[in-house]
Amino acid sequence: EAMGCTVLPISGGNTDRQLMLMKDMGVTVIACTPSYFLHLIDEGMKKGIDFKADMKLKHGIFGAEPWTEEMRAKIESLTGITAHDIYGLTEISGPGVANDCSHRRGLHVFEDHFYPEIVDPETLEPLPDGEQGELVFTTLSRTGTPMLRYRTRDLSRILTGPCPCGRTIRAIERISARSDDMLIIRGVNVFPSQIEAGLMAIDAVLPHYLIVVDKIGDLDTLEIKVEVTPETFSDDIKSLEKLRARIGHAVQRIINISATITLVEPHTLPRSEGKLRRVTDLRKKA
Repeated sequence: EAMGCTVLPISGGNTDRQLMLMKDMGVTVIACTPSYFLHLIDEGMKKGIDFKADMKLKHGIFGAEPWTEEMRAKIESLTGITAHDIYGLTEISGPGVANDCSHRRGLHVFEDHFYPEIVDPETLEPLPDGEQGELVFTTLSRTGTPMLRYRTRDLSRILTGPCPCGRTIRAIERISARSDDMLIIRGVNVFPSQIEAGLMAIDAVLPHYLIVVDKIGDLDTLEIKVEVTPETFSDDIKSLEKLRARIGHAVQRIINISATITLVEPHTLPRSEGKLRRVTDLRKKA
């Protein structure tokens, strides 16, 4: 409001109402999780809404869950908006701890309020700038419940060198994963964000997927269920097999283990109106 903007605090859920308000009121900026915005796109398409033609949306501010550059590119291509990354924690202040600029060289931390450090997640020893580790924060202006070296479990690194935007506050690398999100499959460390990067590199793949980890006997199994575009999902078995092989190769090149790729029709996999869980680890239930 201080910038002259009209703010519509609608909270999450009630997707039909969200779409109606966005269209009727000519909303130009949206702030939510990237997975919920994908859900809005999905539901809008069902109702014949073209985000590029029917909406006045120009910018999206997305956070609260890890998302890759490939996912950002997919969102921008589907809607024509500019997608921005915002970082925050409920325990620290909520949204607004860090944000990217137009140069997209990491996220600038508002250091007058939050002091960032990178530590080794195992030893908790501080790491020098440029090395990846766990991000911890100390609050500098919070008075009610100050936090000292609060462990975020988010993996990042402090970037060195000036940003072309001219800001002198330090920047952190985009959150690539969480230390507690890591899967160990057949002795290999795998992060869901790595799988997402491989999937989003394929044009025919939609940004909706589910990772299923199980165990058969003593062997871990990895299945990736992924939605593909309507024109791709056809009765042409040969074309589907080629696509399955392409996706499998793209993922294996990143995580160094093979996965079973299951192609599914659009609108098949679960959607979320909040933070989306993309991993089902059935080994924990065995």
